[in-house]
Amino acid sequence: MLWLLDFLIHPLRGSSIDIHPNARWQQNGLTVAGGNGYGNGINQLYCPWGLYVDDDDQTIYIADALNHRIVEWKWGATSGQVVAGGNGE
Repeated sequence: MLWLLDFLIHPLRGSSIDIHPNARWQQNGLTVAGGNGYGNGINQLYCPWGLYVDDDDQTIYIADALNHRIVEWKWGATSGQVVAGGNGE
């Protein structure tokens, strides 16, 4: 389990987009993926490790590390789909 601890404590690299130090964040948000506890269901994540939003169509891709998969959520969808992995290590 030590590898898992090492895996979880590495800081994320900074984005190439600078956020002004005086930027104000919107006070409310929307859960777009996960929120249903740990697991391997399409509405569950287990150690989400990366997130990418496609600027063109606002599709969200989530690297779900311990489920060994990439999950895609299209804008307005009520369910995501596995687009890579998901078959174990």
